[in-house]
Amino acid sequence: MTRRAFLSAAAATAAVPLNAAPRTGMGVAVTSYLSFARYRETYQFLEKCAALGAGGIQAGLSNTDPAYLKKVRSRAEELGMYLEVMAGLPKGDPAAFENSVKAAKEMGAVCLRAGCLNGRRYETFSSLEQWKKFAADSRASLDAAVPLAEKYKLPIALENHKDWTVDEMTALLKSFSSEYLGCCIDTGNNIALLDDPMELVDRLAPYALSTHLKDMGMEPWKDGFLLSELPLGEGSLDLKRIVAAIRKSRPNVRMTLEMITRDPLEIPCLTEKYWATFPDRSGTYLARTLAYVRNNTKSEALPRTKHLSKEAQISLEEDNVKQCLHYARERLSL
Repeated sequence: MTRRAFLSAAAATAAVPLNAAPRTGMGVAVTSYLSFARYRETYQFLEKCAALGAGGIQAGLSNTDPAYLKKVRSRAEELGMYLEVMAGLPKGDPAAFENSVKAAKEMGAVCLRAGCLNGRRYETFSSLEQWKKFAADSRASLDAAVPLAEKYKLPIALENHKDWTVDEMTALLKSFSSEYLGCCIDTGNNIALLDDPMELVDRLAPYALSTHLKDMGMEPWKDGFLLSELPLGEGSLDLKRIVAAIRKSRPNVRMTLEMITRDPLEIPCLTEKYWATFPDRSGTYLARTLAYVRNNTKSEALPRTKHLSKEAQISLEEDNVKQCLHYARERLSL
């Protein structure tokens, strides 16, 4: 469905109360509102997504008071929605992380989504030594986190967050051999690391505990290429095949939307700094990805948001999430 067709359909049903929106099994990650609306309160975000007809949420914990956790859990159960919690891995003293795991368990979360790197590998590190230190520190964080996940029987879903290549990610997960450490498969992130998106899904699917389902658009750029999340169905990814591959390996994993509305990201894969932390990667990865970009570039430019008013930015962000939920229900049978 094109954006124009979607908005026409939405207008035709504008009189339907929000709490009567058709339900999809796909949930929404709070990072889908990362750019503009920026929901911070867990219960509020749960109600927001329920009104949109989402099947669950993935969000941080805004309050760990037992009464608050009970309130969120009771409401999610009443709505028939799943909960996934976002939390940082331990850095040194694991007490704060343990508190997060314990609270998430009490709230009824099915897993805890975590990431090793908040930024992007090619922007954060300028030398191989820096990368190796990060890798060692990340391993230490996971060494502290996994026993706590096992203690509380709450799995950690580690996202491929523009940090680990698919080779590195699979090796890392395999090295732990714990049912309480798996991955949150982000279907678009690793294009920025020159991984093939379908190969990534196929290889990480056996470890999947959670997902960030997204579609991606690309454009050539002087230092590499531009990469942008697009509403589901408007990008280059074979979403039906992706969902089927994950379902085949992990039938019970929830599909959670991450639709980030923002200007395209710059992937500087033709610069020297970009390659500083990839000593074992050949030009084959570069050639394959640039060909993929070229073959999937559309005549219409990728969306830009910085020139829009704040009101228009918020409206576009909301429309993008709604369009994705509609697509998931109608085209992906979620």
